[in-house]
Amino acid sequence: MTKPCIASSIYLNSAPLCYSFIYGEQKDRCHLLPDAAPARCADMLREGQVDAALIPVIEYQRIEGLKVAPGACVASKNSVRSVVLASRVEINKISSVALDTSSRTSAALVQIILSRFYGLTPSYRVSPPKIEEMLESDDAALIIGDPAMLIDRSQLHVYDLAEEWRRHTGLGFVFAFWAIRADSKVWPGEIDFIAARREGIAHTEDIADMYSRSLGLRREELIYYLTENISYDLDEESIRGLRLYYDLAAESGLIEQAREVEFQD
Repeated sequence: MTKPCIASSIYLNSAPLCYSFIYGEQKDRCHLLPDAAPARCADMLREGQVDAALIPVIEYQRIEGLKVAPGACVASKNSVRSVVLASRVEINKISSVALDTSSRTSAALVQIILSRFYGLTPSYRVSPPKIEEMLESDDAALIIGDPAMLIDRSQLHVYDLAEEWRRHTGLGFVFAFWAIRADSKVWPGEIDFIAARREGIAHTEDIADMYSRSLGLRREELIYYLTENISYDLDEESIRGLRLYYDLAAESGLIEQAREVEFQD
């Protein structure tokens, strides 16, 4: 029997959701294709290269025939730290923004925040996530994932997008979740995304050890990030925040319409 294929980014924030499929109890149940960019995981799902993927949540509205695996996500209830708008000027003075090519959910989120919450209409362009080059020609740069955690914040105004969302809506924000193609080989129970979440969270310290070496950040700092900055539970508050995000994205013309989330049984 052919094993299903799944895709996920290799950022630290997604590591607890993927640990089981790489090192743990479910490593023999599927083939996991890692990629540095969440956007490319969505492209693989759209093109049918994989059966399921941890995708930027905005892509659920742009790819037909998907269902969402319940119970697991990459979200933040307060500050996320790894999704930031780094700016040479204060936020209410931003007139141009370079958007990280790795991002799609956050690229839409920053446009919602600046237009709906600050009344701004800056210009936008996409750019590889190299902050020095981005800020050479633009006031601000959207950076996500591990590169955002390595930014030198001493000379910049750095705005945490989960904090901004919370401040203006009172809700948590969901950045990514597992989405499954309707024609996929992933059947309920064959791959257990909730059990994978639990196993990954139980190995938080091991994950912090691995990424501490690659990122050059202290182990304790990464444990705090994984346990306090990131939430992995797709709970009712997260779903309310997700629905509001979709509604505002539709009103802002970033998606055609806000389609209701359909969960896999």
